[in-house]
Amino acid sequence: MNEQIIGIDLGGTRLRVARLDHDMNILDRREILTRADQGLETTLTRMKELIRESLPTDPNTLISGIGISAPGPSNPNTGVIVAPPNLPGWHNVPIVQILQKEFGFSTYLGNDANVAALAEIARGAARGYRHVIFMTISTGIGGGIVSDGRLLLGKDGLGAEVGHVQMVLEDGRVSTLEKEAAGPALARQAVMQIEAGAVSIMRDMVEGNLSRISGSVVGNAALQGDAVARAIVERAGMLIGLGIVSLLHIFNPEIIVLGGGVSSIGDLLFNPMRAAIERHSIDRSYWDTLQIRQAELGENVSVVGAAALVVTKGGMEDVAAVARKLDKD
Repeated sequence: MNEQIIGIDLGGTRLRVARLDHDMNILDRREILTRADQGLETTLTRMKELIRESLPTDPNTLISGIGISAPGPSNPNTGVIVAPPNLPGWHNVPIVQILQKEFGFSTYLGNDANVAALAEIARGAARGYRHVIFMTISTGIGGGIVSDGRLLLGKDGLGAEVGHVQMVLEDGRVSTLEKEAAGPALARQAVMQIEAGAVSIMRDMVEGNLSRISGSVVGNAALQGDAVARAIVERAGMLIGLGIVSLLHIFNPEIIVLGGGVSSIGDLLFNPMRAAIERHSIDRSYWDTLQIRQAELGENVSVVGAAALVVTKGGMEDVAAVARKLDKD
């Protein structure tokens, strides 16, 4: 009997459902707009329809489980989506119970960044590693931590929120990595400097409408040599590096995998990040053999990671062992 997996990526903008084999190859993939503004029940109905459309027609094929990647905060222990900011009305939704009742398959829930960490170990940039930190730097900054092959979740499954590392800035203000280095933070800093009189090509890039400046606009301007944008990106890289230093000291990973739109800026971000890591770590042994790589799986990371949730029983089993098995098959 052939066994397959349903992987779900519940995003604030897009809802993706894929059917994968146990080697986590995508066999069927469907995508629609989430339309979360239409309310919980409407989105749930459309999710169920997409799952039904994805089920195999071959009677000799069984679905061994459903994995769900959802924005945090989510509690994988109880199967409840707690209060994602980009899904209005999704407050304490027992999504695992709902889907198990509807389809009868074992179902697992994971925070989207935790799930991405599983995916990058199983099929991406972190294959072969047992001690991994994944960071996504985009609209927000999220993370997933795998320690000795197993997903680190914490008491209520709410751990590994690496974007909320606290820091005290030069002016004495307490902030977080996400508030200072995610895409909206870069845009906010750019607007403030231009409004204060700084000269930048970003004004022309948005035809004078500063409200259109985004993290990607800042990144593109930096790559074109704009001094204002470069300084903003370099500061973000330095702060991300400081956040990583704290993670290195606590978790001592083998590899850091960086994903998300801001990470695509590349060396302009990575060079000051690496410099901060080397300067502020208490000993070079924390970074001497540390690998820092960009994520490989792109927009499929969440559905692959959702499938990995099923294979690893919610991240409780050794994902590194799963990856080794896949390499041998």
